Amino acid sequence: MKKTVLGIALLGLLALGGQAIAEIGTIDDVPAATLLLPYFEVDLDNANGVTTLFSINNASAAPAIAHVTLWTDLSVPTLDFNVFLTGYDVVTFNLRDLFTNGTVPRTSHNQTSISPRGIYSLTTNPISGVGPGSTSCNDQLPLPALPATLLDHIRSAHTGQPSPVVFGGLKSAFDHDDNVARGYITIDNANFCTLRFPDSCSTGYFIAGGNGDANNINQLWGDYFYVDSDQNFAQGETLVHIEASNTLGAGNYTFYRRYCANGEDQREGLSSTFAVRFLNGGAFDGGTSLLCWRDSKRSINPFSPALPYPNPFPLSQNQIVIFDEAENPDVPASSPFSPPVPGTSVIPCPWEATRVHVGGDDFPVPFNFGWLYLNLNNAVAGSQVPFEPIMQNWVSVVMDANGRFSVGFDAIQLDDVTDPAAASDVSLPVCDGAPDPPACS
Repeated sequence: MKKTVLGIALLGLLALGGQAIAEIGTIDDVPAATLLLPYFEVDLDNANGVTTLFSINNASAAPAIAHVTLWTDLSVPTLDFNVFLTGYDVVTFNLRDLFTNGTVPRTSHNQTSISPRGIYSLTTNPISGVGPGSTSCNDQLPLPALPATLLDHIRSAHTGQPSPVVFGGLKSAFDHDDNVARGYITIDNANFCTLRFPDSCSTGYFIAGGNGDANNINQLWGDYFYVDSDQNFAQGETLVHIEASNTLGAGNYTFYRRYCANGEDQREGLSSTFAVRFLNGGAFDGGTSLLCWRDSKRSINPFSPALPYPNPFPLSQNQIVIFDEAENPDVPASSPFSPPVPGTSVIPCPWEATRVHVGGDDFPVPFNFGWLYLNLNNAVAGSQVPFEPIMQNWVSVVMDANGRFSVGFDAIQLDDVTDPAAASDVSLPVCDGAPDPPACS
């Protein structure tokens, strides 16, 4: 009797898929159909330098296939692979293992000793059919180590160097001249093992109703950490949990909208405007860094090594207001267009995935303590998203005291772009160089 009640409860959880506690159009930490690691970095010159760890977890008793895609900091996809999750499973990654040895966790859809099925786990997902019958995975799982050619490819691609074989000598990232691999990662719940990138919407990666390579089942969750053994610090946060809903479509700014002309991905969009504190001194003598993910709103292809970056980079923003703790503002120049005219504005987050030090050369601020109002909307030349100038973004912050302690957390989201008409493209009014007080007209 107890086993029967437990089975009913587990199936009920699967059917809910997180929807009972979630709100579409609000980015919250609930099971989702897509996960976003908004920024990663791996120091390839120092085995004790910074690396990025993350996990993929299954919130359901039903098995799942998670399709993982690596993108450069300029949003060119470089590598994808599939991970099988049994019910309530967790799979962890250290990106240093991938970039130095070409290794990723080994999983199996056959649920053998490689991916054993626990007592609470269903054999087959009753919605997607994922399970031992997923014959698409036969030649893909368990994953071997990356071939030497692919390992060289991702190292070159993510450090801003030409990729000689896969990209024919073209570049796909900004060269920061430090041999640190940078980029971001997306993880989509899939109906079967696929080796198509998410930008293949027109050929069936996304089909409305979750009937393409990817499905609309909200059952994935995860977290991530930045670990720097040399500096003796680590920061962590939850991955960005992006839910799918069959109610979303052409009228919505969906997460993959630049690739899906009619919103077939049916994933909620992110935010455009944020508030976040910064500290540069006191206990946090290591200062504050922003971690930005931005939607360039265009498909980005590998480009000539003679160029530092392609259009529409660098990405500008509509407005930044820097407040100290006594409400005194500073408004650096911003450009309403990307790419901006060189030298006309402060651009703290110019790439699709960026780490920038608040108070550093790339983002000077006049105060040591305060908060930032970030209106990151921007009109993009050649945009494939029909809601200009609305732009989805994500911002997190890390604060550290060199070698002693550190913290990381997400910025406050002041809006959501899923319903473009309700997105907050609000710039604070300016009068005589400062935001407009009530007496100013």
